Amino acid sequence: MKKARVLLADDQAKVRSALELLLEQEPDMVVVGETGDAQGLLDKVQKTCPDLVILDGELPGLVLNGLFATLRSLCPPLKVIVLSGRPEARQVALAAGADFFVSKGDPPEHLLDVLRTVREAEQVFPKPVWPGDFEYNGGDDPQQG
Repeated sequence: MKKARVLLADDQAKVRSALELLLEQEPDMVVVGETGDAQGLLDKVQKTCPDLVILDGELPGLVLNGLFATLRSLCPPLKVIVLSGRPEARQVALAAGADFFVSKGDPPEHLLDVLRTVREAEQVFPKPVWPGDFEYNGGDDPQQG
């Protein structure tokens, strides 16, 4: 299995460093870049075409409306996990097109669980899977965690 290529986007260098340390423990993931602002995010996605972006929901210059479509036009198979210190931002991020949301207040294990879920989905669905590819038929919403 190839390593998942991850881009970190957070304006706080300490958060990016902590995320990088966390991901170093995962043998099937590698950090391919990091950025502290929205323009850097677009540039890095275009240059590195990562498999996954871990995105601070309050990244300077970030406008969620249309962002995810733009990112996926640059790199179609891209998955995005939004991190935020504001749990109430969850609904906005998911409605705007984020694949997952994790609160910065959650334990690191929760983020790792989400990352593993993304990796497992890539093994089951090796081509890009878009939200419209499946109909939600009730039961537990997997993104409700």
